[in-house]
Amino acid sequence: MRARVKICGITRIDDALSVAHSGADAVGLVFYEKSPRHVSVAQAAKIAAALPPFVTVVGLFVNTTASVVREVMASVSLDVLQFHGDETPEFCGQFNKPYLKAIRVKAGVDLLQCAADFRGAQALLLDAHVEGIPGGTGASFDWSLIPADLPLPLILSGGLDVGNVAAGIRQVRPYAVDVSSGVEAADGIKPLKGIKDKAKIDRFMQEVNSTNV
Repeated sequence: MRARVKICGITRIDDALSVAHSGADAVGLVFYEKSPRHVSVAQAAKIAAALPPFVTVVGLFVNTTASVVREVMASVSLDVLQFHGDETPEFCGQFNKPYLKAIRVKAGVDLLQCAADFRGAQALLLDAHVEGIPGGTGASFDWSLIPADLPLPLILSGGLDVGNVAAGIRQVRPYAVDVSSGVEAADGIKPLKGIKDKAKIDRFMQEVNSTNV
């Protein structure tokens, strides 16, 4: 069995279709205005509507209000919510929608306690801790900090790309992996944040498909 794949930070319909056609399981739409991968509600609605069946649409929020989440849900066909800030379990669970809780991992973070606190989540998404930045940094973290007996499904994120995703799957045995910057296009050496590279997506998927969980 292979790990599931979510490709996050989608801002264009063409990129969403490339993700779907690659065989990825989910796309992530970022509703955090400070992110370079932020997408408007109108554009997000178009992206979600353009996707074929059986591709999960995940909406990512960071420390926003319940009214904002509900406004987005009213306009965009989201299947899952992802909370990437300091949200409480009560906040995350109020929308009658499956949710993922992102945890930024560093030494001293008790992931077993996080799993207990957010036991209503579908999964914990583990990302790198970079001070002042809630996610999408392209940084990785020490995978050995992840306990083997985590009681929730695990989504591995943080600095994944074609060069390390197979190693991450072999070491961590996650339910799924999440990638954003690792499959983005570049203008020379400068990354084009929010613009995906189809060839990188295809190579990433090949690595995942060839690595058993």
